[in-house]
Amino acid sequence: MKKIFLSITLLVLVTSCKDDYLDIKQEGVVEASAFFQTQEDAIQATSAIYSFLRSWENSAFPYQYVFGVPADDVIKGSNPGDASFINVYDNFTYTQSDGGVEGYWIGQWQAVNRCNQVITNVPNIEMDTTLKNRLIAEAKMLRAYFYFNLVRIYGGVPIYDGLQANYNIPRNSINEVYDFIISDLTAAAAVLPQTYPASDLGRVTKGGALGLLSKVYLYKKDWQKAYDTSNQVISMGYSLDPDFNHLFRPAGEFGTESIFEVNCQCSSQYGGSQYAEVQGVRNQFGWGFFTPSQALENAFEAGDIRKELTILRNGETTPEGDLIQKGDPLSVDTYNQKVYVPKALNNNACGYGSIQNIRILRFAEILLINAEAANELGNTATAITNLNKVRTRAQLANTTATTQAALRTAIWNERRVELALEGDRFVDLVRTGQAATVLASYGFTPGKNELFPIPLNSINQSNGVLTQNPGY
Repeated sequence: MKKIFLSITLLVLVTSCKDDYLDIKQEGVVEASAFFQTQEDAIQATSAIYSFLRSWENSAFPYQYVFGVPADDVIKGSNPGDASFINVYDNFTYTQSDGGVEGYWIGQWQAVNRCNQVITNVPNIEMDTTLKNRLIAEAKMLRAYFYFNLVRIYGGVPIYDGLQANYNIPRNSINEVYDFIISDLTAAAAVLPQTYPASDLGRVTKGGALGLLSKVYLYKKDWQKAYDTSNQVISMGYSLDPDFNHLFRPAGEFGTESIFEVNCQCSSQYGGSQYAEVQGVRNQFGWGFFTPSQALENAFEAGDIRKELTILRNGETTPEGDLIQKGDPLSVDTYNQKVYVPKALNNNACGYGSIQNIRILRFAEILLINAEAANELGNTATAITNLNKVRTRAQLANTTATTQAALRTAIWNERRVELALEGDRFVDLVRTGQAATVLASYGFTPGKNELFPIPLNSINQSNGVLTQNPGY
């Protein structure tokens, strides 16, 4: 039988498919049917999902290929000759055969499979019922997150609700995928706790599920539900970190602003994350890729403290006392300061910055989701209030926008500078209909580049069951 492997710390789960040419007993391998027996098995299987959040596919190059470089705020970085293949994502010349397009696709499906292992197998384990229900809810929220990534990048994709006898099924529509995501998040929010003890920091919460759900409604332009759901999150006790620099340093991890955050602490069990390393200052802290563009610099208003706390410059001394000195004279001169880890705090047991958590969803974004939804509903007063909360932290004056159209533009601009280099700009341009105009000079083709191609290998392996996106 053909083996599909799911890494769980030192264990590997195996599920069966067709073909028997790989039916060979392997050392250190546990059959899935033999693995999902105990409460500890359920915990380990769920931990395997979390480990993917910090993986290369979900946080380093493949992630940046599709969420980072295609935007106008991120350039390839490093030096011109290093990894020049990344340039195809900046000028929209990638194809259905491109390795990055395929790498992100495969990675997200691996993560969905890990979720489905838990959702399918854990209900059959005799264990503490409350814990069982919570682990299943965690898996559903995380599955929703991976599907949210897939639908924003590739459009409609196949829906696998649990382990399948047949994985070669057609793509579902975009609306069907969104409905599936909403169902998972709603179910998860009904079960997940609002907080965890310190030993479980990083596990998804009720606030995380509702926060992600409000963002999903934003993408669907279901303004009332985006407004109502984000209001639920606002009422849960989150608050803005008053210090924007502290927010992104290790001391600010899992703070009052954290809604959904990946724990990347270097450990002997999981190693570290390369999220910060690939973006760190070239040949001082890291590789120097995926760096801020001049267009991003120009987007900040005069006096916005976020500009210098987002863009790390060669030759500057950080608030923590590190002199920034790139080690490659051909490298770019600016880097992502949000991923910077001070030398004194770096854990040398793993790669540089491996302790830097990944902030997937922050309270500042919830305020901006609420503001955007309120504005579209005609509630300009609430929109202005929540927009100004974010601006006040940035030491900016209140917005001068008063009309719905002016506020819409102001909120979009605020998202750009508040969430800069956090993976939202490209998909924001697409969802708001700005991509064709803003990215025209980069080679963006309307009706095509809103989505990435389905990998050709996957289409071929499906014998044509998977269909291609328009234009590829």
